[in-house]
Amino acid sequence: MSERVEHHSARIGVDLAGKRLDQALAQLFPDYSRSRLQQWVKEGLVTLDGASCRPRDKVLGGEWVVLEARLEEQVECRPEPIDLTIVYEDEAILVINKPAGLVVHPAAGNPDGTLQNALLHHDPELIQLPRAGIIHRLDKETTGLLVIAKTPGAHRALVEQLQERAFDREYRAIAMGVMTAGGSVDEPIGRHPTQRTKMAVNYSGKEAVTHYRVLERFRAHTYLKVKLETGRTHQIRVHMAHIRYPLVGDPVYAGRLRQPAGATEVLREQLRHFHRQALHAKRLGLTHPESGEWIEWESPLPDDMQQLLDVLREDATHVG
Repeated sequence: MSERVEHHSARIGVDLAGKRLDQALAQLFPDYSRSRLQQWVKEGLVTLDGASCRPRDKVLGGEWVVLEARLEEQVECRPEPIDLTIVYEDEAILVINKPAGLVVHPAAGNPDGTLQNALLHHDPELIQLPRAGIIHRLDKETTGLLVIAKTPGAHRALVEQLQERAFDREYRAIAMGVMTAGGSVDEPIGRHPTQRTKMAVNYSGKEAVTHYRVLERFRAHTYLKVKLETGRTHQIRVHMAHIRYPLVGDPVYAGRLRQPAGATEVLREQLRHFHRQALHAKRLGLTHPESGEWIEWESPLPDDMQQLLDVLREDATHVG
């Protein structure tokens, strides 16, 4: 979503001495809910005498607090006849295979042409649910499986499963660099401290855990299976870049294009024209909100990632 930023600052009065920071903020900035203020603190958007802080930190009185309030702009969402690739649908849920380029939610600079617009056209009753029943999201250029709730009961049950980390979400990714083995990244993610449109490993951010396993190694790349425990914004992209194996084509976290030494011209051309992160949500499993049965779906790799893999395999056998 597009964001509007409001900057606030205040001196914490001595009458607030001994209170938790989030309690003090709620009194200083009553226009915002305590939960929202807590979230901004965790995202590093609040400083106390210029230092980062935690919601539970006690204040002494006299400190100077600065708040960068980031507010989602509410955008009216209209039904639009946009094609959806529906993998599964019943009275309670809908599972779609999202293509690259499709934004999930509308925003101020992107009010239409989104998945939410498409869902409202597919099923006008979804207007009764928050965000037309969308439970989780994928970045604009990430492909793969998403589940949508169709009833209030299904929405509550799926949100609860997501919060309890009961979804099974498995991705495929192509990373730059050759990994020797799989592993896990357990590093919190929050807003980048200076580039506010980016996320980063940030120790005032939210817990984030990513597991990865090597499926294939190439001369300068690795094909990975990735599983999420948590679902933070840009999580896989941030974690892979953090351990120095950014995803191929990632326009935000991969930096400039690196061409492998001795690569075939076919591979060089393929990499030059791969302009999205090589990331696909391949498998999704969850407990059906009405039947209570475990159900899962798989989505084949999109053509662009499959073509890149084919070229990488061919390059791996090339003797130049």
